[in-house]
Amino acid sequence: MKLIKVAVYGALGRMGQTLVDALGAEADLQLVGAVDIKAAADKLPLPDGSGTVPLSRNLDEIISATRPEVVVDFSTASAVMPAVRLAAERGVNLVTGTSGLNSDDIKEIGSLAKAKGVGIVVVPNFALGAVLMMHLARIAGKYFDFAEIIELHHHLKADAPSGTALATAQAMAKAKGKPFSTPPGKTLAARGEQVEGISIHSVRLPGLLAHQEVLLGGAGQTLAIRHDTTGRECYMPGVMLAIREVVKKPGLAYGLETLLGLEKEK
Repeated sequence: MKLIKVAVYGALGRMGQTLVDALGAEADLQLVGAVDIKAAADKLPLPDGSGTVPLSRNLDEIISATRPEVVVDFSTASAVMPAVRLAAERGVNLVTGTSGLNSDDIKEIGSLAKAKGVGIVVVPNFALGAVLMMHLARIAGKYFDFAEIIELHHHLKADAPSGTALATAQAMAKAKGKPFSTPPGKTLAARGEQVEGISIHSVRLPGLLAHQEVLLGGAGQTLAIRHDTTGRECYMPGVMLAIREVVKKPGLAYGLETLLGLEKEK
């Protein structure tokens, strides 16, 4: 069995720590290095007590020292693009779940993947239930003219709306073939951020983790599609899938649904 060597970028954050813990249980994946802007030491102890891996604030340093096949990024919106550019330049595949990427960023990522011959997977949400929620919203949205999204996250989440909410709205409009209708009489500021005619309402409170509800309305009826995340461990199967798939094919893959084959079912 060939091991896939993995470096984690943003290793000391909440998602990074969860990933470091989870990698230890995967027989075919090996954590070889870690990067975090808050690193105060040069070694990261492995959760199982079996040793340490190099830790640095500098991604280039870790790539040079450990030669990973895949960098998994759970950093910040301001840090992800420099990481993507560096990994692509060094010929390293990359998986990112960082929120805040815009359409220009995605275009650049696709161009870098093609030019450098590396695989890059960009995933707004690694939770299988969230991916299915988005998939069902795309299907249902074809039959309704009005839709809104309520997304609720913990109070420390930096971006709003969430990347999942934005991706859901964009995918629903694409599947429908046109923007959704907008109710009259309310200002945009009071209705949340508008994306393709869909108002996205962002809630940030302590006690929440990650939740999203898609509401669709028509004459005499409504339909609600909701997903709730209760623990970050739900993301790990999706991350492991992305790591294993990104080494197989150069180019950009956007969304876990492309790796699961759901794109073909739209």
